[in-house]
Amino acid sequence: MSLGLRLPTLPTCAIPSIPSYRKLRPTYAIWLLGQTLLPEAPEYAHEFRLRDQHGRVFLDHGGIWLLELSKFAADAVETEQQRWLKFFNEAERLDEDALPAWMQTQEMRRAMNTLKAFSEQEHAYHAYQARQDYLRERQSIQLEFDDLRAEVEQARADVEQERVAKERERGAKEQERAAKEQERAAKDEALAEIERLKRLLADKPEPSDPGTR
Repeated sequence: MSLGLRLPTLPTCAIPSIPSYRKLRPTYAIWLLGQTLLPEAPEYAHEFRLRDQHGRVFLDHGGIWLLELSKFAADAVETEQQRWLKFFNEAERLDEDALPAWMQTQEMRRAMNTLKAFSEQEHAYHAYQARQDYLRERQSIQLEFDDLRAEVEQARADVEQERVAKERERGAKEQERAAKEQERAAKDEALAEIERLKRLLADKPEPSDPGTR
């Protein structure tokens, strides 16, 4: 079984019309590294190309430029490459109103304007993120406050419910006590009536026998 890999193709409308591929200009990928990647190599610029195991170059129309900014320390600018590397190293510390002599080119001024635009966009982005963080924190605080208020209201409702239950219990006990009082009073009244009737019967003379007259 064979495995095939098909690379995606671009539509023909996306490829510019050229008379020959030999007129294509080389295309390089430029990697700017703020830290040292190849400590054993003293130079700061490295050019890599695609080669096979025999050292044969795959194509001559491009490659990868790897630039280690940490190794670049030229004071004087002699080439455009050095100008750009110095810009990448020192751009954040430059004053756009008092640029040094090596920055006095159209490309460098354009690069400075681009950097300023990026800085403004970054500032706006951080301001937006700070605003979002503030809104999220405020929402979190509001939610916590709502939860605490709900807990307080629930506790207050529980206390009120407990008070009402105790009031009902006390009222029921009062009614029970009053009922017992009424029952006892009724018993006392009945006993008193019985005692009164007994006294009446005891004080009443017995009727005489007609046969004895």
